[in-house]
Amino acid sequence: MNIPFFDYPSIYKRFEKDFDSIFKDVCSRGAFILQKDLKDFEESLADYLDVSHAFGVADGTNAMLIGFKALGFAEGDEVIISPHTYVATAGALHMAGATPVFADIGDDGLLSASSAKTKITARTRAIMPTQVNGRCADMDSIQIVAKEHGLLVLEDSAQGLGARYKGQSAGTFGPFGTLSFYPAKLIGCFGDGGAVMTNDDEMARKLALWRDHGRDEAGNILSWGTNSRLDNLQAAFLKLRLKHFDEDVSRRRDIARIYHESLNAIECLQLPPPPVEGGSHFDVYQNYEIASERRDDLMEFLKQNGIGTIMQWGGVPVHHFTQLGFGKDKYNDLPKADRFFERCFMLPMHMGLSDEQVDYVIEKILEFHKN
Repeated sequence: MNIPFFDYPSIYKRFEKDFDSIFKDVCSRGAFILQKDLKDFEESLADYLDVSHAFGVADGTNAMLIGFKALGFAEGDEVIISPHTYVATAGALHMAGATPVFADIGDDGLLSASSAKTKITARTRAIMPTQVNGRCADMDSIQIVAKEHGLLVLEDSAQGLGARYKGQSAGTFGPFGTLSFYPAKLIGCFGDGGAVMTNDDEMARKLALWRDHGRDEAGNILSWGTNSRLDNLQAAFLKLRLKHFDEDVSRRRDIARIYHESLNAIECLQLPPPPVEGGSHFDVYQNYEIASERRDDLMEFLKQNGIGTIMQWGGVPVHHFTQLGFGKDKYNDLPKADRFFERCFMLPMHMGLSDEQVDYVIEKILEFHKN
């Protein structure tokens, strides 16, 4: 059996007739930039997240960048982030003129509030957890630390659409949160896309200006801005995907449950928490990231048996990138993150997976450990 890590063609094939109809409709109307389809998607997304404002933007990186710009982040400002994130989180801060500061992760692989507390200086303006793999960090602990020190709480929720902490959606806890609609994300478009959300009306006004060259709805230039608008066609595609998102989440949670029940007894594997009902966390499993004491051998065995796996972000945490001014020598106090990245990799987790394929992945993992 051949099981790719991610089946990109399946995104289109699943709703092929609907996507074709949307394409013809939008293109025949010549509705490409900041049109009704985008507004409709933004309203649907805001309703889904129970947030006041959602803006479609070019991608998840730009979502963070215009959020930082709207808050006035500048040179000398520091923001504490997780090392278990994509380089975009640090990159958007750098582009805004601010400095990313890494704190360690907890046992859940997400930003540790206690570690973040040790990184606070007079220049710290915010704590920004990454809601990675479709799970929220311990937002109570993070908010307590932030409140004690007068800091903002922001969220990189690129992988967090639909995840909730104590009933509240990822991306809605602070002045702004962000999403990514990269094709492999929880709902992906056919290219790049993202969103930035807020409950603050004044923040929303600034975000709207920043994504469209500082222009208001009347076309007046009121401030500096950039060009970071979600294409109308992509927004129409995403609105269709959002209609089916609860179905997607249910399927992802089913796959995660099967993985957990079948693999949890293997002592040398570290699995993500299983899906639970009624707890503090509602996880949506953007990815199924595990850790193994025999990672390289296991990945090679699965490859030989036709199963695609990857190490997220190439298996190198952002705080090791010496070319960006970081490195192991500068950040030698993040033991949990360092240890995790020595062992972590991801199993297939997407809507194109059949039950038969999931069973095959499990069969081969069990076979590897039996031998």
